[in-house]
Amino acid sequence: KMRSLAPGIKLITSFSRDSWYRFFILLLTFVFYTTYHLSRKPISIIKSQLHRNCSNVIHPADLNITDNDTWCDWAPFDQNNYQNLFGVLDNCFLVAYAIGMFFSGIFGERLPLRYYLSSGMILSGIFTALFGLGFYWQIHSLWYYCLVQALNGLVQTTGWPAVVACVGNWFGKGKRGFIMGIWNSHTSVGNILGSLIAGVYVSSAWGLSFIVPGIIIAAAGVICFLFLVESKQEQKGNKNKDCSLSNTTNLNINIKIVDTATIFYFYSVYFNHRSKYHPVIFAHRVVFILQGVVEFSLCLLFAKLVSYTFLYWLPLYIANVAHFDPKKAGDLSTLFDVGGIVGGILAGLISDYSGGRATTCCAMLIIAAPMVSQTFFFLSFFAQTSGMLLWCGALVNGPYALITTAVSADLGTHECLRGNSRALSTVTAIIDGTGSIGAAVGPLLAGLISPTGWNNVFYMLIAADVLACLLLSRLVYKEVRGWCGYTTRLRG
Repeated sequence: KMRSLAPGIKLITSFSRDSWYRFFILLLTFVFYTTYHLSRKPISIIKSQLHRNCSNVIHPADLNITDNDTWCDWAPFDQNNYQNLFGVLDNCFLVAYAIGMFFSGIFGERLPLRYYLSSGMILSGIFTALFGLGFYWQIHSLWYYCLVQALNGLVQTTGWPAVVACVGNWFGKGKRGFIMGIWNSHTSVGNILGSLIAGVYVSSAWGLSFIVPGIIIAAAGVICFLFLVESKQEQKGNKNKDCSLSNTTNLNINIKIVDTATIFYFYSVYFNHRSKYHPVIFAHRVVFILQGVVEFSLCLLFAKLVSYTFLYWLPLYIANVAHFDPKKAGDLSTLFDVGGIVGGILAGLISDYSGGRATTCCAMLIIAAPMVSQTFFFLSFFAQTSGMLLWCGALVNGPYALITTAVSADLGTHECLRGNSRALSTVTAIIDGTGSIGAAVGPLLAGLISPTGWNNVFYMLIAADVLACLLLSRLVYKEVRGWCGYTTRLRG
């Protein structure tokens, strides 16, 4: 009599080889983009170390002090305009990231994703570590740190279009919101790990707060080169280049309702490709434009403005208002990212169940606006505000996570593209590139406005949430009409 297999082995063998590949790709891309955010986070943690209230710090007896208030600060951030300098530093990264994102999709289409992603991660590790080496090399030039940040911003654009394209290649639309809601928690997990790692070294040797994350993302780049399988065709050894841009010339795409602003985006991509390829959206007669790209892109602009302002300035705000040391302020700020994990999964579940991506985003943004003001109030008067930070993180990051994952994947694998999975890379880059403009503007405005009072920064964030919500009004109206049984009539 044959004995039955152990339950664990039964469970393992019950899944197909394709299912295991899906799980493997989901896990790999999760880890990869976690390391991207892990390497971005340290700058927000070390700000309160670069500029401190030195009158409360005990100085070494053998140190000759000329200025009791700035002796422990790191030049050039020992000046009164240090908040503006921090804003400049953030924007060197974020502006370069925003500009690079519009071109990232182009390279992501032309190059194998495995090479593109792994090289980007290794270069990002080098530039992240170079920022930290400024501590050991005693570099006090703002230009050095700005240059390193800008170069890091450019190479970090390799990450998002590539990982979304990989996941989009392996997963269908069925439960995409839920799957990608869980998967997108890599953003918050990376922020949390980056905060904790940077917090370990921030008070003793802040250079290691960058060097250690730099080593981690570079090591992940090597793993990417060795193990990433970017599509089912590659896994099956299919020689048919179904996903290559060269075969998209056979597409015969129907005319849809066209948005003028969107034409500008996609024509810019088209003319960058025309010498060798036909891009994501084209036809022999008419360029097809995906409806909703403009609204979601501009909504993401304001959503990322809010999210990245919290990302780069929340630890410094907590340190200044609650008078916490840099490590404790960084640890408390991670609660915002924990809430972001919950918000991303919740947004994905609700949108899958309801079928309303825009309505889900809009509802969360409406609730987020007053929640931001309440967070400011509680942080100003109460040190323990963990619940408020969790809720605020969920509501702020939920729409951001949904747009950058499920919505981008929906649009990038639209039926009109007929299997051109590489299209997802460019559509994702366009949406996230527009959002990255907001990510650059938010921290810059925070640096300029914060000297006039932190309350003004929060008013700016509330206004951004309201604008993000208003930009989705047309799509929300369309979704609500669909639920009520009405169908959209195409004109012409």
